[in-house]
Amino acid sequence: MSKRYKAGVIGATGMVGQRFVTLLADHPWFELTALAASSRSAGKTYEEAAGKRWLMSVPMPEQAKNLMVLDADADVEKVKAAVDFVFCAVDMPKAEILALEDKYAKAEIPVVSNNSANRWTPDVPMVIPELNFDHLKVIEAQRKRLGTKRGFIAVKSNCSIQSYVPALYPVNEKYPASQILVCTYQAISGAGKNFDTWPEMIDNVIPYIGGEEEKSEREPLKVWGRVEGAEIVTADLPAITAQCIRVPVSDGHTAAVFVRFADAKPGKDEIIDIWKNYKSPILKYDLPSAPKQFLRYFEDDNRPQAKLDRELEGGMAVSCGRLREDTQYDYKFVCLSHNTLRGAAGGAVLLAELLCAEKYI
Repeated sequence: MSKRYKAGVIGATGMVGQRFVTLLADHPWFELTALAASSRSAGKTYEEAAGKRWLMSVPMPEQAKNLMVLDADADVEKVKAAVDFVFCAVDMPKAEILALEDKYAKAEIPVVSNNSANRWTPDVPMVIPELNFDHLKVIEAQRKRLGTKRGFIAVKSNCSIQSYVPALYPVNEKYPASQILVCTYQAISGAGKNFDTWPEMIDNVIPYIGGEEEKSEREPLKVWGRVEGAEIVTADLPAITAQCIRVPVSDGHTAAVFVRFADAKPGKDEIIDIWKNYKSPILKYDLPSAPKQFLRYFEDDNRPQAKLDRELEGGMAVSCGRLREDTQYDYKFVCLSHNTLRGAAGGAVLLAELLCAEKYI
């Protein structure tokens, strides 16, 4: 792609915002041109605002250090003058996020959001690019509602569902699932923490993550939904029940999945073949962040492991393993994805690439 797009990050000082900054540093399509955060950080350079709270394992990119941090709420027009679109990763109450993202979209700034606030807005697409990319067509209806020509909001899904829905989605196309039970074992970076900032997690497991179980049970049904008129209608099935547990892992969400099929039951080898051979239509765009092999199956019973496999395909692949028949469900298996790459900032960057390729941005 010859055009370079100017990108901003709203909520730039938090962990996901920092991840966006690192991903944009050497991006072939996107140039980081604006950073915004709370009024506490506004007016400082990014290095002054985030330097002492830098949580990434790589150094702060040089091109970001001297960018002046704008006020995310008060400086929308300044952001607009500097960008073609923004990523949003703010840590605010839901009502305030809804108002802020609406404000940017109505200012004719496309918003690619990592936040959950707009995931249930009927005309906001919630997209895992390799799976339900066709939901982007609802953007035209959203623009009519907002009264905009360029501005809109698109969101990525919750990080936990991206550890297992990608494995189920292509199988479900041929063999619809009726029931899914999933237990997710989620890394501490999903809470915006590392072991230095959350030493209580060392040698510990916490059996509750606020709001995660509801998201894990509901959001897949929107991914499996369909665009009808001016909204996305969620799927009725599969019925999903989830438990979400915080574990002492730095990065990488693991899911233990049990699935029952509605009618015909596929063979084990057929499921593995579906995973190994799944080719998303978005591959035709040669998007910079898209993994060449989205789903990877491991024959070794000891895989996937967070420490060994979370960085597969730059952290953008989903790893599957231990597929076997179950005594109560039809099958059970294990999946893994990198929660701050595939599950958060990386997934949003890939979504932005797709929006550019499809000419929405």
